[in-house]
Amino acid sequence: MTQQGDSGKKTPAQSFGEMFEALGNAIGEIFRDPELQEKARGFGKSARESAESFAGRFKDEEVRERFREVGKAAEDFGRSVADLFGEDREKKGKGES
Repeated sequence: MTQQGDSGKKTPAQSFGEMFEALGNAIGEIFRDPELQEKARGFGKSARESAESFAGRFKDEEVRERFREVGKAAEDFGRSVADLFGEDREKKGKGES
């Protein structure tokens, strides 16, 4: 369970950790490999704990800029995956496999 700040919003460290935990779980599910699932869960848990331990660094402007870059890369990845799924849907709609 995550703790939230006074305003009820998640802190950047909490969101960061949850993102990696979700990524690890998703990778494990995608490949349906029990060993990979366990490693992915461990990775997610470790990333979450690390994020919480350096939460104070999110106030440093240089760190914030680096995370903006990470955010842009995540958006690009999300768009490319969405495009791939969109192409798959278009092919199926046209009767292609």
